[in-house]
Amino acid sequence: MKPAGSLWKVSIVTTREAEEAVLEAVGAILNRAVSSYFDVKTGRSTVSVFCERRPATSVRKNISAAVQRISDCGLKIGPGRITIARVRREDWAESWKRHFRPLEIGYSLLIKPGWSKRKPRKGQAVVVLNPGLGFGTGQHPTTAFCLNELARSGRFHANRSFLDIGTGSGILAIAAAKLGYSPVHAIDCDPEAVVVARANARANRVHKKLRITRRDVATLPIPAGKQYDLICANLISPLLLAERRRIVAQLKGGGTLVLAGILKTEFPRIHKTFAELGLKLAAAKTGNEWRSGSFGCAC
Repeated sequence: MKPAGSLWKVSIVTTREAEEAVLEAVGAILNRAVSSYFDVKTGRSTVSVFCERRPATSVRKNISAAVQRISDCGLKIGPGRITIARVRREDWAESWKRHFRPLEIGYSLLIKPGWSKRKPRKGQAVVVLNPGLGFGTGQHPTTAFCLNELARSGRFHANRSFLDIGTGSGILAIAAAKLGYSPVHAIDCDPEAVVVARANARANRVHKKLRITRRDVATLPIPAGKQYDLICANLISPLLLAERRRIVAQLKGGGTLVLAGILKTEFPRIHKTFAELGLKLAAAKTGNEWRSGSFGCAC
């Protein structure tokens, strides 16, 4: 019988370049929000899921198969070590205190955990994220690119509208609300992610400034009038390609579409496909094996 107050932790040790792919695969297998951290001393990333109950015996086999598929695609997996262990809640919480450090996005935005005593600069917006069973902290290069694009535009253009597709922890939507975007809408197909994102929005006292709903990007309506000045879609490449017209249909003329979650080997196809829809690449950045881009819409 499981002791009161314990959790089950499923972890995979991998490389920074394969981190996002492993994170997506593990999240799909366990149907739960996933977290990760990068250890600068070892150069390894650990992808983790915390469960209230012991995972099924098939989980290890399914994760191992998924890791092999990722390796077959050309990403360096590294150790690929899978562990399933019971942990005390206090051990889990303390581990995040060691690995989750404050993150500064330019001079306008600070992401930090609640236990951090880091003070913001004058006029700097602060997003506080404490660990849940899974959440995004902005440390991954794809999320960091999206945050930079938000910060770059937000302070100087009040009341710009924002849509976050695949919100996860809600970090981008919360940052947008803090930076003055309005209205701010966010969607995710994972019900647990929606619960976590709403809780994080409430903790940051912006829950009345944004709307977070459970929705699949494939069900987004094609509006009669284009709605958003800035859209962030941090999704896997196949989904970006499949739903490209539906995503672009949400963008106002003169607006900006930020695409992330893309392997750098897949980026040329993404670039070409969205250029055919009238979008021009304005900025791009590569972080490890990932490349993100900001596209302008003149349509």
